[in-house]
Amino acid sequence: MLNEVGIVHFVLGFVLGHLCGSIPSGLWLVQALHGIDIRNYGSKNIGTTNVFRTVGPTTAVLVLICDMLKGIIAVALVNHFFHNPELDVVTALGALLGHNYSAFLGFKGGKGVATGLGLLVFLMPKVAGTVFLVWLVLVLITRYVSLGSIVAAILTPIMAWYFAYPCAYIVLGAIAGFFVVLRHKENIGRLLSGTESKIKPGNAKNLPK
Repeated sequence: MLNEVGIVHFVLGFVLGHLCGSIPSGLWLVQALHGIDIRNYGSKNIGTTNVFRTVGPTTAVLVLICDMLKGIIAVALVNHFFHNPELDVVTALGALLGHNYSAFLGFKGGKGVATGLGLLVFLMPKVAGTVFLVWLVLVLITRYVSLGSIVAAILTPIMAWYFAYPCAYIVLGAIAGFFVVLRHKENIGRLLSGTESKIKPGNAKNLPK
């Protein structure tokens, strides 16, 4: 395996991560399976939650898996050749920012939850399991996906520290959590005002033609 890591490797890692993260899975899958542009429906977001609300759980699960894999594939590639936590983190951040600000969509995109979860599964599985459980419990109780996502994002660096992951991974958790919360700023406003929509499955057959 290669061990020497320089500035060029960090740049290439970030670019690789950003390109992988930029793949608009939700947009392309919904177009392929249902013939619609998901950006014209619901919250107009390309992520799993809006896909779930618009066309239903089956397509949403596919989007979730693809969005998770985007980050995993990028980090797994660099991790295979360079066992360097800092390079892992730079690549992971590239993937997260690629999903949030896609190079294929004029630097617009999703909110980073699914891609962030994929990164956690690969780099910090104990943290992934913990924050996913918290997310699931909150969503089941409140029916607010945004609330679960925000709380899980805030807990991520805390759990990374608790499970004694490398410092670089803790920093990744903090930065990733920050961006997830930032991308949910409108949801936070609606949660505080009591106007946030609760989650319920959609059906592509019920969409206006």
